[in-house]
Amino acid sequence: QLVESGGGLVQAGDSLRLSCAASGRIRNIVFLGWWRQGSGKGREFVAGVRTSSGDTYYADSVKGRFTISRDSENMVYLQMNILQSEDTAIYYCAAATRDYASDRIYYGPGVYDYWGQGTQVTVSS
Repeated sequence: QLVESGGGLVQAGDSLRLSCAASGRIRNIVFLGWWRQGSGKGREFVAGVRTSSGDTYYADSVKGRFTISRDSENMVYLQMNILQSEDTAIYYCAAATRDYASDRIYYGPGVYDYWGQGTQVTVSS
């Protein structure tokens, strides 16, 4: 019900834009997040947006290089600039439908209800 696209093989310093389409079956999305998992690593929060306010959040490792945005109820994007080899990972889109008082809770994977299948991003140095 979440479908990512836009991954690929790029060189260090290049840009990519990932897209995530949410099925209309998913109702009342409170928070949308982008996550990634590199080879042999755990799943890592990359960026997120609260749908009601548009407030955005980023991992320190991508601040200033990545931008999360939405243009509708069902589409969310991740613009990735100045890509580095450390950004190589499978990138996942995730949606949370439960509303929590603090947005910090969305930095943990357990509160998300829906996950996409992932799209591979490979950055060659």
